[in-house]
Amino acid sequence: MNGVNLEQIQSAIRTIPDFPQPGILFRDITPVLADADLFRQVIDLLAEKTVNFGAEKVVGIDARGFLFGAAVAYKLGLGFIPIRKKGKLPYKTIRYSYALEYGKADMEIHVDAVRPGEKVVLVDDLLATGGTAAAAAHLVQQLGAKVEAALFFIELADLDGRKHLGDVQVETLVAF
Repeated sequence: MNGVNLEQIQSAIRTIPDFPQPGILFRDITPVLADADLFRQVIDLLAEKTVNFGAEKVVGIDARGFLFGAAVAYKLGLGFIPIRKKGKLPYKTIRYSYALEYGKADMEIHVDAVRPGEKVVLVDDLLATGGTAAAAAHLVQQLGAKVEAALFFIELADLDGRKHLGDVQVETLVAF
């Protein structure tokens, strides 16, 4: 895409050692969000990929996926669907429980968020171990919609989170 500089975007991502615990290298995206041009470039790239997959709706994963997914949906004139942590959505939901590194988590989606056969793209900021993204895909599929792709700003490639998404096409902008 014209005007996009992935090296500049990647270099703006701060690496913070030992956060939130010793041994973790945290990838801080706030400098990208604070720079209007870099943030626009990221949204433009994700929007281009969303169009390529023929999405009818964009699904954002709680919480930073809302930043990227809602902006992509707005840019393309598509509906935006939030998948949230348990107890955060006000209407009837379905829930999916999944394992975390230390414990378990629950994600929910409104029962009427997508229609059977509808094409959606999942959007989130980061693909790490893949558990949360796989849970989101499961919820969308349980409602009968088709997950055309899962798009991420950043991928922590060494964690191999892609494997948890099965046959869902995974695309990322930046990998560490």
